[in-house]
Amino acid sequence: MGEVLTTIAGQGGFVSSKKIDTHGSLKKAGECLGMSYRPAWEKIKATETNVGLNPIKNKGVNRGGYELTDEDRRLMAQYKSWSNTVEHAAVHSANEVFPFPVRPLKNRKILFQC
Repeated sequence: MGEVLTTIAGQGGFVSSKKIDTHGSLKKAGECLGMSYRPAWEKIKATETNVGLNPIKNKGVNRGGYELTDEDRRLMAQYKSWSNTVEHAAVHSANEVFPFPVRPLKNRKILFQC
């Protein structure tokens, strides 16, 4: 089950979906994440296999690019909400444990600027 969660709901999957949504291209999204088209495509196929969810669909024919499915958009919104809840709990817990102040990240967009 952990592998499935990582495949669809991990930070990498979330970032991959965001980049596909931004660029409309699996190739460009992969390049932005430091991988070629093939590993990016394999991540998409792993999601389909493990979860039964197709996260992207063709925009058209003849290399028209990709866009996210409605299911993937819902999953991204759920992941973002869950991630914020987890971060809030982690920061609260860390402030109880450590002798120095712990704050949440201010700008998560610093990863993968393209």
